[in-house]
Amino acid sequence: MQWTRDHKPNPKRQRAYRTALIITLAANIILAVGKGLATYLTGSIALYADTANSISDVVYSLALVFALYIVLQPPDLSHPQGHARFEPLVGLVVALMMGIAGYEALRSSVGRFIAGGARIEPGLPALVLLASAAVKAVMFYVINRLAAQAESPALHASARDNLSDVLTSVAAFIGIWGSTLIHPLLDPIAGFLVSLWIFRAAFEAGRENFGYLTGAGADEELRLKIIATANDIEGNHTVHHMVSEYVGPKLAIDMHINLPGDASLDEVHEISDRITTALEGLPEVDRAYVHVEPNE
Repeated sequence: MQWTRDHKPNPKRQRAYRTALIITLAANIILAVGKGLATYLTGSIALYADTANSISDVVYSLALVFALYIVLQPPDLSHPQGHARFEPLVGLVVALMMGIAGYEALRSSVGRFIAGGARIEPGLPALVLLASAAVKAVMFYVINRLAAQAESPALHASARDNLSDVLTSVAAFIGIWGSTLIHPLLDPIAGFLVSLWIFRAAFEAGRENFGYLTGAGADEELRLKIIATANDIEGNHTVHHMVSEYVGPKLAIDMHINLPGDASLDEVHEISDRITTALEGLPEVDRAYVHVEPNE
């Protein structure tokens, strides 16, 4: 049996995956442990909310390691079109874990707010949160670049989560200082704001990866670009039907073109091959199937 296309591992993409996974897993474990200890010692609810977020980061990091290993496997009998759909599935797992962290942060913040809040000494919590924000800012920059190299929606979701973590750590930092300088309720209020930001980031990551996973098609701008690419190929042909579907993070294209009925088989085959090559050269496209029909 032959697959629809050869599986050619991309060393650059594999290196990008490995580097991103090592950085993400190691940094998230260190941050979760550090925040957990600081929360235990200080009792800050804002820091607790940020710690819950970091624990969810560790869980999704482990899911990334497992799923991206599968994504890089060649097509087989069980998945003849490859394993690309596992990647947006992991992106949904990332969004789910972010949502769970947001719920835990919200629940704890509401409970502390009802109890009247507490004054938190800013020393250790503030230091931990500033260090966390700095680490996450670096992670966002590095993982975002690696995600672009690997063309990975799961890594893009991870990068967005890192950016979200920077803002949540800053919010928690402000809340802790505010609980001492202004009012004890600012600590749980900061935790509440942290939870809202986590929910927002989770929704955006989930929406993007849900579209990839369920086979959404290209938007109108990209559809026109695909059709124009085919029409620009030299030859007496016209595009009369095109369907696009996301198979993982990239598109599979099914296109029908018309050629004169008296065109030779060699001519038909050559034009079809040139269109297929041009379409698969687009960065948004994984594979293309071109069907030829007579004009009449």
